[in-house]
Amino acid sequence: MRVTPRVYGWFALSMALPLAIYIVLRSTSPLDADIHSPHGHFYIVSIVSLFALIVAVAIGFAAIRIRNLKISFLSLAYVSLAALFTVHGMSTPGLLSYHSSISGTAAQISILLAVLWLWLSSMSSDRFVIRWLSRWQRWLVPVWSAALVALCLLLWYVPQVTEWLHLKENPMRWIATGIIVALNLWTMLRYWQTYTSSRFPLQLAIVYSAGWMILAQMIIVTGESWKLSWWLYHILLLASVIGMSAGILLQYRSTGSLTSSMLLLLRSNPKEWIQAYMSPAIKELIRATESRDAYTAGHNYRVAIYALKLGEVMGLSSNQLRAIAQGGIVHDIGKLSIPGHILNKPGKLNLEERAIIQEHPLTGYHLCRRLGFMQEELAVIRSHHERWDGSGYPSGLSGNGIPLLARVIAIADVYDALTSSRSYRQALSHDEAMEHIRGESGKHFDPSCVESFLTLAEEQRNFFDETIRSSREFQLNWIDGTAPA
Repeated sequence: MRVTPRVYGWFALSMALPLAIYIVLRSTSPLDADIHSPHGHFYIVSIVSLFALIVAVAIGFAAIRIRNLKISFLSLAYVSLAALFTVHGMSTPGLLSYHSSISGTAAQISILLAVLWLWLSSMSSDRFVIRWLSRWQRWLVPVWSAALVALCLLLWYVPQVTEWLHLKENPMRWIATGIIVALNLWTMLRYWQTYTSSRFPLQLAIVYSAGWMILAQMIIVTGESWKLSWWLYHILLLASVIGMSAGILLQYRSTGSLTSSMLLLLRSNPKEWIQAYMSPAIKELIRATESRDAYTAGHNYRVAIYALKLGEVMGLSSNQLRAIAQGGIVHDIGKLSIPGHILNKPGKLNLEERAIIQEHPLTGYHLCRRLGFMQEELAVIRSHHERWDGSGYPSGLSGNGIPLLARVIAIADVYDALTSSRSYRQALSHDEAMEHIRGESGKHFDPSCVESFLTLAEEQRNFFDETIRSSREFQLNWIDGTAPA
């Protein structure tokens, strides 16, 4: 997806303008006036930081529902920034605290911790440390929040800690600056690369936020307290928090109301959650995929619904069902990279064309691992074309070596393909499709999954009939929220 010059222009302006203002103020003494206002500092910093803290914590708990570790890390980054920046405001010299060192040290620690979590959020979700942290996703926000409370209390009641850290003195302040700049540049690069592929608003918001943090850090180490230019770094840090929060809300704004969107994300019903997850950016990705292949319009949604039904019969957990929902609706996202003349070829594919088609699970996997998808969803995207007998692709996995959720999706994927019209054949009936699936038990499909799917078909035949019948006119309507119930 092409990034327009306007995007580059706005980003360059957002970085250059505050830097230019700072340089002009610092180099022009009459303009860089003293604004010694402890009460103003307290109100501006503390109130806005507390608000940002509440938003970041709420987003962190929502991230557990939407099964996105990247959102959890972003929440932890800005929880850290907001919590310690609150201490920075409360310890304003001449107000509540007699220890002026607390304020500056708290601000520096807040940026360091935020940058660390931002850096972790930029890593692909198949890295060892990220996979390890994903096992504890449910506990990350409460445990880290408790640790931050303890740290804030330590700084407040044992201010001597700030003297041991030396974060406001050379060389520690420049070491901290080097770490902050290096990690943030890495973070900006990774998120920019992801944004050029996905065009998700959240990715761009993080690029802006990380850039503003770098500018804020440079002002902290080169500015003079209470000067007008010094106040600029507070504005930049608060803009960073607000920008990230707005990016997450825009990313998951699936209804006309931000409040409704957040409430949808907290629902536990996986079928409702599919619609909640369908943010405008995700919709555009799937719309781009399905609009290039008219014969499979609505395929992603139907596969997710069939797989959810099968998962329920198999007694899978709610977390596994959510993974099926998320993995199912994007399982073919890698087809974006397939040339249209191959994707819609009416005749038989040659060996070279088939090899290109078979790259789409890996292409989708690499895209989604940069977007913070959990391991279960990534397994669905990568392995839904593996076969029980080992003859599938891309890795030739077999038997129980194929992730369970990928085995579930595989049956739903094939069933929908068989009952949908394609450029090279007409749709099969439900009974014909079921006969094919029965015959592939132990070859293409996991026998236990086939057994459960046959039970589902017998007990809920009306569900299949209604879905197949409605799919004839389905097209892209499901993306706009008019899919059949």
